[in-house]
Amino acid sequence: MADLGTIRTQPLSGYHGGSSAVRLEAAPPAERISLRARPEDVAALSAALGMDLPVKPKTSSSSNGHTALWLGPDEWLVFGAADGGLMQAAKNSGALHSATDVSHRNTAILVSGPGAAAAINAGCPQDLSLRVFPVGACSRTVFGKVEIVLLRTGEDAFRVEVWRSFSDYAFGLLSEGARDAAL
Repeated sequence: MADLGTIRTQPLSGYHGGSSAVRLEAAPPAERISLRARPEDVAALSAALGMDLPVKPKTSSSSNGHTALWLGPDEWLVFGAADGGLMQAAKNSGALHSATDVSHRNTAILVSGPGAAAAINAGCPQDLSLRVFPVGACSRTVFGKVEIVLLRTGEDAFRVEVWRSFSDYAFGLLSEGARDAAL
C-alpha cells in the first residue's frame, strides 16, 4: 500500500518580490513553539533550550540556531531549524510550562533593504526607527488587517511572522509597500 503521509507545502514557496529599495522572500521552513512559563521556570527552560529566554519587553535572543522572542511576561515565540528539537528540549527541561508546536500555523517573510521599514509601515503603525525599534527588537503588532510578530534582524532587515492563512495577503501588502518605498 502507498504511503499516504501528510506532506505540507510551504505557503509562500517560490514567492519573492520587492523593488529597488526592498527585497521580499519567503523564509526557509522553521520549527516554532509557542512557549508559556512562570518566571521561576525560565532558567530551567533557558538551559534546556540552550539559550537565555528574554525577559524584557520588545527583546529577543539567539543562540545555537534558535531565536526566542518575548511576547509577554510569560510568553515567547521560539523558532529555529526545522529539525524538531525545540519541543523535545522544552519537554526535557523539568520545568512547568506550556509548549505548543505552531510550526505549521505560521510562516515568515523576510523583508530587507533600505526601504524595508517603509514597506512594513505601509500596513503597520509601529515606529520602526532604529532608535525606537533597534536590531533585536520584536513585537506582536498588526499589519493591515492581520496580526504579525515582527523581529528586526538587522538595520535594514526584518522577519515578519504571520499565520499561513494570511500569508498571501501579507505578502501582497508588503509588495505594495515595497513599490511605494522605491518611489
